[in-house]
Amino acid sequence: MQKKTAVVAGATGVIGSYIARHLSKLEGWDVIGIARHIPDDPSDITYVSADMMDGQNVQENLESFSEVTHFIYAAYQDYESDPQKQVEVNQTMFENTLNAVEKNADHLERVILMQGAKAYGVHLGPIKTPAKETDARHMPPNFYFTQEDYMRRAQEGKDWSWTILRPDVVCGYSVGKPMNLAMVIGAYASISKELGLPLRFPGKAHPYLAQVTDATLLAQCVEWAAVEESCAFEIFNVTNGDYFRWEHMWKTIADYFDMEAAGAEPPIQLSEMMADKQELWEQMKEKYHLQDIPYDKLALWGFGDFIFNCDYDVMTSTTKLREYGFHEFVDSEEMFTRLFREFQQEGVLPDFSNQ
Repeated sequence: MQKKTAVVAGATGVIGSYIARHLSKLEGWDVIGIARHIPDDPSDITYVSADMMDGQNVQENLESFSEVTHFIYAAYQDYESDPQKQVEVNQTMFENTLNAVEKNADHLERVILMQGAKAYGVHLGPIKTPAKETDARHMPPNFYFTQEDYMRRAQEGKDWSWTILRPDVVCGYSVGKPMNLAMVIGAYASISKELGLPLRFPGKAHPYLAQVTDATLLAQCVEWAAVEESCAFEIFNVTNGDYFRWEHMWKTIADYFDMEAAGAEPPIQLSEMMADKQELWEQMKEKYHLQDIPYDKLALWGFGDFIFNCDYDVMTSTTKLREYGFHEFVDSEEMFTRLFREFQQEGVLPDFSNQ
């Protein structure tokens, strides 16, 4: 088996960490993780501290890794309130890192670029459903488009190929990475339970269809896309493979936390209602012997507001993914309960059953 070496940009984020750990456990793979801060990780991943906004810094930190065969880009900086800055920052990071990998890697085979359902404009309003990879772009700005266009130009005349993956609302176990819907829900449920409240749905009372992507499933898909020849120069939506309505999922979540489920009456803005809960969370950390995670790193409440107040269907088609040969799937109800259990076992959320 020919040895493969993957550079994973954004290796400490929810997406990147799952990809890096998954590949590092496979026979015949070495993994180099790029991150601003090197984590305390006992795995076989080689971490490189680099500022992806600084092209020279990235170049210098990757110049000794000529054996790289795969580049997986999963880095992201959030500037939702300033779309133009969001494009500029994320474009600069991608260009700098791709250029550094290309310059140093003598045997680069494939670049995998992470996008998402925002490629279809779900952040702007209702979209055609199910969204397909062949759908036309919406009016920019969108940093997905600028990154993709740059990658296409950079590849011209080269031996390496690229693949684009589009997951949606990626959920996984992560600590201190607040943009994670499973953690938003888990923290909200735990605080509600501590206050003796029912688990009230914090969004609009509308039975729209939703979807999510398990980070473990996405990592498996990256493994497949990295080596499957037919994936070259293709784009794939990647979700768990099912759709659900929050009014039904909410009952499952409430049952897990042994709470009564309640409707959105009135709708709750998490970013407003959870702003004053830091003192309560500090008390809960001591009471339940939780990890010392700062409250501002616990959950991104504004992200929850966006997800739960979306009053239109968000559905992307995974037919193409299956047609090309990736058939893994995850039950989304099982995913949420599995992640809540993991957060509790690791002392991130309180395990009320042990009280």
